[in-house]
Amino acid sequence: MFLDEAAVEFTSGRGGSGAVSFHREKHVPRGGPDGADGGKGGSIVLIADRGRRTLYDFKFHPRFQADDGVHGVQNKRGRDAKDIEVKVPVGTVVTDTETGDLLVDMAVHGMKFVLCKGGKGGKGNMHYTSSVRQAPNFAQKGAPGERILAKLELKLLADVGLVGLPNAGKSTLISRISAARPKIADYPFTTIVPNLGVVKYRDETFVVADMPGLIQGASEGIGLGHQFLRHVERCRALVHVVDTFPIDESDPLENYHLIEAELKAYREDIWARPRLIALNKADILPRESFGPLRQKFEALGVPLVIVSAVTGEGMERLLDALCELLASAAPEEDTLLIPVLKVTDEAFWDIEVNEEGYRLIGKRLLRMVAMTDLENEEAVRYLQRRLERIGVLDRLRNLGIEEGDEVEVGEFSFNFTDES
Repeated sequence: MFLDEAAVEFTSGRGGSGAVSFHREKHVPRGGPDGADGGKGGSIVLIADRGRRTLYDFKFHPRFQADDGVHGVQNKRGRDAKDIEVKVPVGTVVTDTETGDLLVDMAVHGMKFVLCKGGKGGKGNMHYTSSVRQAPNFAQKGAPGERILAKLELKLLADVGLVGLPNAGKSTLISRISAARPKIADYPFTTIVPNLGVVKYRDETFVVADMPGLIQGASEGIGLGHQFLRHVERCRALVHVVDTFPIDESDPLENYHLIEAELKAYREDIWARPRLIALNKADILPRESFGPLRQKFEALGVPLVIVSAVTGEGMERLLDALCELLASAAPEEDTLLIPVLKVTDEAFWDIEVNEEGYRLIGKRLLRMVAMTDLENEEAVRYLQRRLERIGVLDRLRNLGIEEGDEVEVGEFSFNFTDES
């Protein structure tokens, strides 16, 4: 089964917590703190693999969860968790379903991308000694991992895309010019998934994709229009295959304009790509109709080749025209999707005032609270001093906070106590 879209949940591991311990050894009365750090949580790493053809595996495995880092112990750092490597087909586009942001375009074989970074390990109590705190009785919890609900879309990477109505002869054509062997029959919609074929002609090698037949309304999602049109986005050039002798006796020129209109309605930049017209089934077209039909298509001003995919007529002319078309087409790299890079300031924080009270926002503050053992009074006092140092408490005072007012940070809430 060919599956070109999947919804997957990825979660990296939390970091291991630091240890609270004190050196105990005979004849060493003041050993001091020796709690070690926790290990790093496992990350989720995507790898583009040309050996993967579809996203079918994700239908049965829609969730990936990395392990947490191991907690630190006395004088021994916790072990880091292993990263999870997830192989996806080349051409997979990853989007955050909650924000709609494009995260990465896995367009090159072997490309790696850290989708969810594992949380760092917490510090042990050995890090918190000072001249006034010689026996700290607290340690840092591990940082939480990341969770992303992702939409995976496979957009095939091909040099040339064959487009046209169902039963125009696209499958027969790709089987004629390459080693691809798609399903071929004398009825429409025999191709329901894209087929790829490698064409080797003289000194040139390129990839051709046989797109399933489009119908009127495909740009609006009628039938499987959006699924089919998605794969055209990657093609550098297009070959519009036109049936010169349709079984429904429709007009070939009107059929041509119908598909062109669907391409333009879907995305105008795709419609504007270099193309040529392949008038197919020339072997069965009555000779008296051949001349007038050819003149109608020549008047369009688009390069035209007369072929018969069944008999092989015109194949050399078609391949010569394709080589010329690709030479004038934009490089493949121009078709890749580039995510918008957002500048994220890890040190940024702010305070929102609402009816319930005050809410602290910013990754830095969320991480500080999440890595604090809130059941340890000494750890909470240390957190309060850190918030004082970076100016959070002064900002709250300026906003008019009073003793006992509620302060929210992520999933946690506190009652404000001013110890100044």
